[in-house]
Amino acid sequence: MEFLELVNRRLDHVKAYNSVSHYRDHLYMAKRWLKQWKNRNCDEMTADDIEPFVVKRSKVSNFTANKEIRALRALFNFGVKRRWISSNPTQGIPFLPVVKRMKYVPTKGDVLKVIMTAKPETQDYLWVIKETMGRMGEINRLTWRDVNFEERYVILYTRKKKGGHLTPRKVPMTNRLFQVLSHRYTHRDKKHPWVFWHQYWDRKNQDWSEGPYKERKKFMKTLCKKAGVRYFRFHALRHFGASVLDYANVNIGSIQRILGHENRTTTEIYLHSVGESEREAMKVYEEFTEKSHTNPHIETKKELVQNG
Repeated sequence: MEFLELVNRRLDHVKAYNSVSHYRDHLYMAKRWLKQWKNRNCDEMTADDIEPFVVKRSKVSNFTANKEIRALRALFNFGVKRRWISSNPTQGIPFLPVVKRMKYVPTKGDVLKVIMTAKPETQDYLWVIKETMGRMGEINRLTWRDVNFEERYVILYTRKKKGGHLTPRKVPMTNRLFQVLSHRYTHRDKKHPWVFWHQYWDRKNQDWSEGPYKERKKFMKTLCKKAGVRYFRFHALRHFGASVLDYANVNIGSIQRILGHENRTTTEIYLHSVGESEREAMKVYEEFTEKSHTNPHIETKKELVQNG
């Protein structure tokens, strides 16, 4: 199979089973790959063909290079699994070292400044993301059928599950969320099922169309600048919410279910607050070391044992 054919089949699969943003990321990468290996036969490709490309991408960043490795590995594994090709030439190519940093979590004050800076329609959108801790794609596909005012919960659907299925989860409404959604429901356009929708120019059909949002990233940079706060994206609101719950000692299992994570380890990445147990441990450490500084005759337990 030619590389071009494998890429096209993989893109069709991603488009059918994954989110719009995931497909778009793969499409951008695929365009770069085709400039390198468009007419190559997959079974003739080796790690020596791919590694120079990865090294070149590392000049952008090691994180970017590793993203290319993962996507290429998934591409060739897709072909191997379906027996279109015999091997995966990315096997053995190591990931580049990266510096893992703490995710920036905006303060409550900064979050409120950005929301209050926005226009009413955008304020509603930001409130719903903040109060549900939902992903942008989940809020974009939210319909009135998924909103239960009587029992006060919303149903969010995500594709970030094995197999690409849209998996639902219930998120209880806060009072703020209830107020925002009730107001929007009262003033809704009954022709449209979505909570948030817009009119846009359909380039394919060369005509105006109406539908749910697919992407709304760009205006956050403008809003943050206008509010005079450090730039953060929609996803930071999920980290903000998770950290608040963690600081309030909410059970990690509950946080995991609200965020819609399959694995507890993923949820732990979102928890940036310092727990009270860690604070108490450091207080004990501080008290002991301060006493040791003022009284050098205080011995540690190990020293006491060694000295009999």
